[in-house]
Amino acid sequence: MKITLKDGSVKEYSEAKSVYDIAKDISEGLARVACAGEVDGKIVDLRTEISDDCTLNIVTANDADGLRVIRHTASHILAQAVKNLFPEAKITIGPAIDDGFYYDFDTEPFSREDLDKLEAEMKKIIKQGHEITRFTLPREEAIRFMQEKGEPYKVELIEELPEGSEISFYDQGGFVDLCAGPHLMTTKGVKAFKLTSSSMAYWRGDSDKARLQRIYGTAYNKKEDLAAHLERMEDAKRRDHNKLGREMELFTTVDVVGQGLPLFTPKGTKMIMKLQRWIEDLEDNEWGYVRTRTPLMAKSDLYKISGHWDHYKEGMFVLGDEEKDKEVFALRPMTCPFQYYVYKNTQKSYRDLPYRMGETSTLFRAEDSGEMHGLTRVRQFTISEGHLVIRPDQAVEELRGCLDLAHYVLSTLGLAEDVTFRLSKWDPDNREKYLGDEEYWNTTQDALRDVLKAKNLPFVEADGEAAFYGPKIDIQAKNVYGKEDTMITIQLDCAIAENFDMYYIDQNGEKVRPYIIHRTSLGCYERTLAWLIEKYAGKFPTWLCPEQVRVLPISDKYESYAEEVLKELKKNGIDATVDNRSEKIGFKIREARLDKLPYMLVVGGQEEADGTVSVRSRFAGDEGVKPLSEFIDAICREIRTKEIRRELPQTEQA
Repeated sequence: MKITLKDGSVKEYSEAKSVYDIAKDISEGLARVACAGEVDGKIVDLRTEISDDCTLNIVTANDADGLRVIRHTASHILAQAVKNLFPEAKITIGPAIDDGFYYDFDTEPFSREDLDKLEAEMKKIIKQGHEITRFTLPREEAIRFMQEKGEPYKVELIEELPEGSEISFYDQGGFVDLCAGPHLMTTKGVKAFKLTSSSMAYWRGDSDKARLQRIYGTAYNKKEDLAAHLERMEDAKRRDHNKLGREMELFTTVDVVGQGLPLFTPKGTKMIMKLQRWIEDLEDNEWGYVRTRTPLMAKSDLYKISGHWDHYKEGMFVLGDEEKDKEVFALRPMTCPFQYYVYKNTQKSYRDLPYRMGETSTLFRAEDSGEMHGLTRVRQFTISEGHLVIRPDQAVEELRGCLDLAHYVLSTLGLAEDVTFRLSKWDPDNREKYLGDEEYWNTTQDALRDVLKAKNLPFVEADGEAAFYGPKIDIQAKNVYGKEDTMITIQLDCAIAENFDMYYIDQNGEKVRPYIIHRTSLGCYERTLAWLIEKYAGKFPTWLCPEQVRVLPISDKYESYAEEVLKELKKNGIDATVDNRSEKIGFKIREARLDKLPYMLVVGGQEEADGTVSVRSRFAGDEGVKPLSEFIDAICREIRTKEIRRELPQTEQA
């Protein structure tokens, strides 16, 4: 057989060989660092026997796939440690994930002290250097094997596999786990790891199933890489919007109000108001939108016409029972069917299109309790929603316009470099989930793909992520922990107008069905605020800050001048306060810095006499004494242009 290697060279063998043996034949050094093999593009275990011609790449820890093998092996070492220290624990699943691994156990909650003990036990297992061996059993024998070991979750997993299957297991020092692999050759291959946290999880992610205890960890090939990762995680904790946003008094949550229903304090409310006013003025004055205002709920009749009742009902808050009540209502999960009737209120001709409707829409979605997190996943949220009713010949231009608007918004916020693009397509193997036939989906998906290509935007394609009525361009971003969310979406819908009997009169006086673009320009205000908190670690651009300036009199004698300064600032639309506490000026400056304010204006006798202010900022530290009018002109220009000034390192701000 001929084995074509990554560099194009060819190895020939007269008999079957394992991936590991081939790596060893190439070089002893390569075999020592090998984690897995890539055979014809598929990642396989080092123990895999090759008997036919193929292409082969030896995967090491320098490769992302190699790192996943290390982490997968670490998760099994964790499971072995748990069984050693907590023999009654039942093991479930333990996959590698993007930045580490986790393993779920049916047992009592773990404390930090438990994690420390488990780390010590894992180090023992690694030091013992157990050889990791793979074996298989027929399905029925595999079930009995795990039943005898008292592992019901493993039994359940095996029972779901087809009859006649051969089930693979891995044994490391007597600890045996059901697994498809791949794994390292010995436990010594895990050289740097850390257990980072524990939490509750549900079996199979279903809140109706058993509550489990999940342990998260990470592993790297080098201690230096692990240390760098842990430092990034510490920075992530400092930036975590769910923690920092509460500390900055931007929002809170209350159990009696409900999960996923945040309460915004005056500071957080001020920030969302600034974003909302900016977006509404931008859309209406510069991008040709008309503004609508529609109800927060509707009868089920509306959602049946739109298709949401059949395709999205489980995600809606339904008010009433169709079998008992004359009328059943539901809180709206989106605004599109409401705006269609705004469009239909008057007859439109081809000259009236595109007809761009924008609305600051409060929406409601019945998210699972396990999915709730801070402001990124909530049950009530507000978005910059819009629907463009267009002629078919306007589709390309309007889609490009939606992308341009989204890019402008992201650039202004300083977020444009943090996003990726995804073409979200239908799943042809799950056709009952979607409206339209295969030709419809291919045509609409091609249209979005062409727009992305014309804009030279790199993107990935994802099956099964489309809305039920059409494909989407999703603009994605990751939070500080690497979890990806959709921030902005642009959808092309060529089908729904039929349901609502929407039309326009063309040049020949004929009725024609329009296309519809569903889009957001900013997306969800709550999620965007979370993104901004984490991006800037709470040090927002001046225009967005709920408090832009704090006036600091150096003693009680200058409070009246401080109030005069405050009056002038407010007269010019600047969000400002006075710190008139009987504290030393150094204390006031430190407090203002901890509150992450852009500007502090220190005032005393000389400033009062000259009509000046002593300016301190996050951007330049001590900016010196300036006439008040000069400072006001400068900050108003910064706010008006939405400038993002470079932050001075903390040590240089003193």
